[in-house]
Amino acid sequence: MGTKMKHRTSLVGLLFGLVSSLYANFALAINDMPGGPSRFQLNLQPAATKVAEEVAYLHWMMLIICAVIFIAVFGVMFYSIFKHRKSLGHKAASFHESTTVEIIWTVVPLIIVIAMALPATKTVVAMKDTTNADITIKVTGYQWKWGYDYIKGEGEGVSFLQTLKTPREQINNQVEKSNTYLVDVDNEMVVPVGKKIRMVTTANDVIHSWTIPAFGIKQDAIPGFVRDAWFRAEKLGTFYGQCSELCGKEHAFMPIAVKVVSDAEYTAWVADKKKQMASLADDPTKTFTMDELKQRGEKVYASNCAACHMPNGKGAGAFPALDGSKVVLGAKDAQYKILLQGKGAMPKWTQLNDVELAAVMTYTRNAWGNKTGELIQPKDFTTARAAK
Repeated sequence: MGTKMKHRTSLVGLLFGLVSSLYANFALAINDMPGGPSRFQLNLQPAATKVAEEVAYLHWMMLIICAVIFIAVFGVMFYSIFKHRKSLGHKAASFHESTTVEIIWTVVPLIIVIAMALPATKTVVAMKDTTNADITIKVTGYQWKWGYDYIKGEGEGVSFLQTLKTPREQINNQVEKSNTYLVDVDNEMVVPVGKKIRMVTTANDVIHSWTIPAFGIKQDAIPGFVRDAWFRAEKLGTFYGQCSELCGKEHAFMPIAVKVVSDAEYTAWVADKKKQMASLADDPTKTFTMDELKQRGEKVYASNCAACHMPNGKGAGAFPALDGSKVVLGAKDAQYKILLQGKGAMPKWTQLNDVELAAVMTYTRNAWGNKTGELIQPKDFTTARAAK
């Protein structure tokens, strides 16, 4: 019996040591995410807007009220059970339709509800007041990226897509994960500090949700509908969020990053962004070479297609392989139709222009094991659109 106890004690000690070691390694491997959650965080993220501060206040106020009610109700209940139990000779009182009791349990909850509702209503009304915005930005949700169009105020005319920048090697646990794992993006949304930013949200395919916890903002993006929300950041820095509406296979890989800068930095960013857009402006009448189309198509594919069809073109799950695909290697009209109109889980690529569509179609027909030698020119998509 003593030997068995020793073995059990040794086994428990071994398991405890193993768990402690794993916990220590796990704790050392994870660092605070800049502009995002912290290690072992239990509370809301630090507020960067007045609305987020009010949301945090309401959270604590209602938590305290509920805790007080919980303690009071269960305290009275357990006191009554202990002090007035039958073993001490107590007998249950018999009363019916007590007016006093009826008034108390009606009035007291009503007062509590009003005390909670008034500040909450004030905050909700403030959250919905999108008037007098300094800058208006249209946000479009795609599977699985965000599109931004600055449509009013300084920066009007700027537009870009925002996609996940985290390398696939980190997602597949092939390399160590960074502190911005699954929230790092290729194009941050940039806004000036202290300015009211109106967000107009919609979606291209399914319901998404644009969320930045530090701003106290969460607004669904619904296909065919336009919703709006606003924020006014009062702190400089980069703040992160993620799509908060289950939107499909790559839902977990659809981050949001907003960089808050000074007025001078914002003006410089707008000027630089417009120069970039002008330099990348596409001419749909130009005839491109195979190398030009493949180089451009590889970038378009990486940003828009690789998440589902994989960088190697082998596909994943419900998404078919493009390497050796009958659609890719077959008649051009079938691939035109899918890219322009979509099919099943495949969205129509309305956010891509004819040059980008021609480039990615040329790339897929000549990448991996596909060697058709065919060039798809932008004018081919212009013709296909007209014939649709």
